[in-house]
Amino acid sequence: MKEEMKTEINCLQLLSVIKDDWKKLLLTCIGFGLIGIIVAFSIPRIYKARVVLAPETASGTNLSTSISSLASMIGMDMQFGGGSDAIFPEIYPDLMRSTDFLVSLFPICVESMDGNISTNYYEYIKDKQKVAWWSYPKLWIIKTIQKLKDKGSKGEGKEINPFRLTRQQYEVMQSIIGNINCNVDKKTSVITIEITDQDPLIAACIADSVKNRLQMFITDYRTNKARNDLSYMEKLFEEAKAQYTKARQIYASYSDANQDLLLQSFRSKQEDLENEMQLKYNIYTQVTEQLQLAKAKVQERTPAFTVVQSATVPVKHSNTPKLFILAAFVLIGFVLRVGLISYNHRDTIISRR
Repeated sequence: MKEEMKTEINCLQLLSVIKDDWKKLLLTCIGFGLIGIIVAFSIPRIYKARVVLAPETASGTNLSTSISSLASMIGMDMQFGGGSDAIFPEIYPDLMRSTDFLVSLFPICVESMDGNISTNYYEYIKDKQKVAWWSYPKLWIIKTIQKLKDKGSKGEGKEINPFRLTRQQYEVMQSIIGNINCNVDKKTSVITIEITDQDPLIAACIADSVKNRLQMFITDYRTNKARNDLSYMEKLFEEAKAQYTKARQIYASYSDANQDLLLQSFRSKQEDLENEMQLKYNIYTQVTEQLQLAKAKVQERTPAFTVVQSATVPVKHSNTPKLFILAAFVLIGFVLRVGLISYNHRDTIISRR
């Protein structure tokens, strides 16, 4: 049987070859270092603004208990808090990536730190973003292809329809998705919203706007049914009040006009009007109580968010340190040169037995 050949690398021989080639190795590292410096200074600066929220927990049920107790005192059975929400903190990141939520950010007015940019967020993302020099050929090709596709077609309208976005609006939306990062701590349900942007003031502005829109969306969702019920009760209240007022006026007018008459038929008519007025009053009273409960239910369903950390304008950029980029390129140059040296002297470095 033939024995298997073993391949061994002679480290001493490899070091000797590297030592003999140290000048070219040094020049290679310097060259890659210069490339690293160019790359480091070509990358646009980015800034990150962060907002931390703590939503309400199940412990906030005192108001529900109070409303239920109030309802039981007037003979009504109203139980709050028994249902479950379809939107809970764990799906907030998915919510913030939805088309409706992102499109609502388009009209936000933004202004850069130096005051040179003052426009809405959509135009800022579309036209005011800085890119590295090596991205210009790619952008030129994309714009050229886009012009050829759009040639002869009708121009895109300025109106934004979330149901039917244009290609450009969709690309802006995708850019915004990349700028928004939302994390939810599964243990504490603490929500961390982080916005990345090339301007520190705009980053803080968008972080605060995203926080406000998230609160508004969740509030509208959780109070939607309660607000509809309140609107319905207000309508019933106005109708009951109008009917009671009308019945009271009819009774008062009939009583004033016939107060000296003793005929039984007139007294019977007066009692019927009085009973009708009392019935309308009872309905009016019950609807009034239900209206107050509906108002309390809206308040009970309104979620509370504690702002643990509000948005602030970042002072330092969040780019990778330039020294790290320089060191990475020098290391890449060193590895490539050593690899090339090893390949060229593979017969002397590698021995087979």
